[in-house]
Amino acid sequence: MRRLVSLTAATVAAGLALTACGFGGDDGGSGGSEDEGGATTIDLLVPQYSDGTTALWEEIIASFEDANPDVTVNLEVQSWDNINDVIRTKVQAGEAPDILNIDAFSGFAKDDLLYPADEIVSEETFGDFQDSFIENASLDGTVYGLPMIASARALFYNEDVLAQAGITEPPATWDDLLAAGTAVAGLGTGVFGYGMPLGSEDAQAETSIWTFGGGGSWTDGDAITVDTPENLAAVEFMKQMIDAGATQPDPGATDRTPMLDVFVQGQIAMAVGLPPTIGQIEERNPDLNYGIAPVPTQDGSPVTLGVADHLMAFRNDDDKQDAITAFLDHFFATDTYLTFVDTEGFLPTTKSGAEGTANAERFADFLEVLPDAQFYPSTNEAWAATQGALQSLVGQIQTQDAASVLQQIQAGADNA
Repeated sequence: MRRLVSLTAATVAAGLALTACGFGGDDGGSGGSEDEGGATTIDLLVPQYSDGTTALWEEIIASFEDANPDVTVNLEVQSWDNINDVIRTKVQAGEAPDILNIDAFSGFAKDDLLYPADEIVSEETFGDFQDSFIENASLDGTVYGLPMIASARALFYNEDVLAQAGITEPPATWDDLLAAGTAVAGLGTGVFGYGMPLGSEDAQAETSIWTFGGGGSWTDGDAITVDTPENLAAVEFMKQMIDAGATQPDPGATDRTPMLDVFVQGQIAMAVGLPPTIGQIEERNPDLNYGIAPVPTQDGSPVTLGVADHLMAFRNDDDKQDAITAFLDHFFATDTYLTFVDTEGFLPTTKSGAEGTANAERFADFLEVLPDAQFYPSTNEAWAATQGALQSLVGQIQTQDAASVLQQIQAGADNA
């Protein structure tokens, strides 16, 4: 599999839409309030993308506060496992942060809790976003989430292990993946065939990879549609992989972050990863002989999960709006923004970032699959509840039939 090719900035723009990029890390955080001297305090709640996320934000905040001494930014960092519960609790208590970095925003927008995006950045900043991101961040004609980072999923595979199992090409179809996974398991070396993370961190992503790859989706018009024949076929395939011993033990208790660590150490032969996975390999096991390929689909047709996250601002206090705008303009300034995106290992959502990113060549495999990406229905108000149901329930396919599990998830969506 060809690992790297040259790209143009136009490739970055092709086929992108908005949904979630995150993967977990450690918790941390702080709170804030108005300063006694009349200065403005902004509370910023963000997820941890990597071990370096907190330090990156601290550097950005320090440079902003140096240029804006009357504004203080209080940073709170939470893991992806916790951040949805944290923001839900804060909103219910009337303590929403001023700025939030997360995936879904439609529920907040429909409750009139958010500023429209063009009211919290300058016209220049707003005009720099890729058009496709802005179009897909629109809810009833208004954009509420500022496109922050983008990514896609692809299959990482250990070339040495697959060769040892007699596999000469990366799997392209579900049948190929099942055969490869069972062949690796049959080696008896202790290396697992395919890493399937169905724990709470990223179960919605893992499930979407297979439902999208089987022609399924999560919506039909405005309705959330989990329990469909296409989605059932995909979840039954996932269960078949588990039952055949083609995955690691106990997928329902496995999160993507630790699972990818096991892949990086050579103990899993195949796993779906993100652009930052490349950096993790370079840092932790640079001698790993691996390739990157499109995610296998039911019939080999190209489909992947496209992912992105947003920044949004809550209407807590209109006296803070100017400070919020100044901070977000500072973050999206090309040099600052590219430092964050390139260091975290994601793809930029701005036109200037697409032209200036240092990662275009090394992330070529991901950029090539983006035109075939499908996305979470993040502008559907019921998606947050559906995602939560997927995260908490889909791992039960280890011990329950797939149809029953999908029915439970559908019920969770219907009760949103």
